[in-house]
Amino acid sequence: MTSGVPDGTDEDRLDRAGLVGHGALLVALDIDGTLMTYDEEMSDDVRAAVAAVRDTGAHVVLATGRSLHATAPVAIELGLTDGWVVASNGSVTARMDPAEPEGYRVTEAITFDPGPALRLVHAALPDALFAVEEIGVGFRISAPFPDGELTGRHSLEAIDDLAARHVTRLVVRSPGHTPEEFHRLVHRMGLGDVTYAIGWTAWMDVAPHGVTKASALEGVRRMLGVQPERTVAVGDGRNDLEMLDWAALGVAMGHAPEPVRAIADEVTGTIDDDGVVDVLRRLLG
Repeated sequence: MTSGVPDGTDEDRLDRAGLVGHGALLVALDIDGTLMTYDEEMSDDVRAAVAAVRDTGAHVVLATGRSLHATAPVAIELGLTDGWVVASNGSVTARMDPAEPEGYRVTEAITFDPGPALRLVHAALPDALFAVEEIGVGFRISAPFPDGELTGRHSLEAIDDLAARHVTRLVVRSPGHTPEEFHRLVHRMGLGDVTYAIGWTAWMDVAPHGVTKASALEGVRRMLGVQPERTVAVGDGRNDLEMLDWAALGVAMGHAPEPVRAIADEVTGTIDDDGVVDVLRRLLG
């Protein structure tokens, strides 16, 4: 894929991506930094644009690093009450369903043994904070995280207990390091048997090997019968790299890190500009 915004009209760009034609679209949207600010604010323009695309019959799929219990309320807020969501960076896929007590039904949860990665990182970063995800509930944690960083219910456990059973996600947080220092430390560890994504802060999500937003979205695409050339994705983080590469039209937010902008087909405005709105409006023709 190429970086930057291709020349030509909006329809020219969509046509080159195979999006001018027939058949339903699959539109995969990251949440934080794409639909919603990091202060969890969403504009009315974003809500209206998502609703308009949904009303065309497109499959609007939220694809996020958030846990399922933090993703479902956003889907409901956007009126995506019977669509699909990809949570935990691809480890969890769910179908929204108002008939279910929580408003969703888990269709796939891919787990892994967090022990080797947890012990490796703990040995290198003994002061780091660790959490493992409990689907639909919250997290089991080694120590309290900074306020507001983890949603749901939390239970304190020893490191060996966190490593005792398979999970969908391991979170590592190192408040004592800058993001740059954390990047360097993690890259030196050689975490080869898992998939990991490093966030904007000294934060890392560890997932089963080969599991990403893209791998989960490909499963949803096949299940829905959407053609590969009818896929769109918008995101802003390093955990969106594979998703933007997977989509026929991958769009990076304007504030995304350079590697994310480089892999995208085009770059839209920042979160402060509601850049995703421009992309969604173009899909309306």
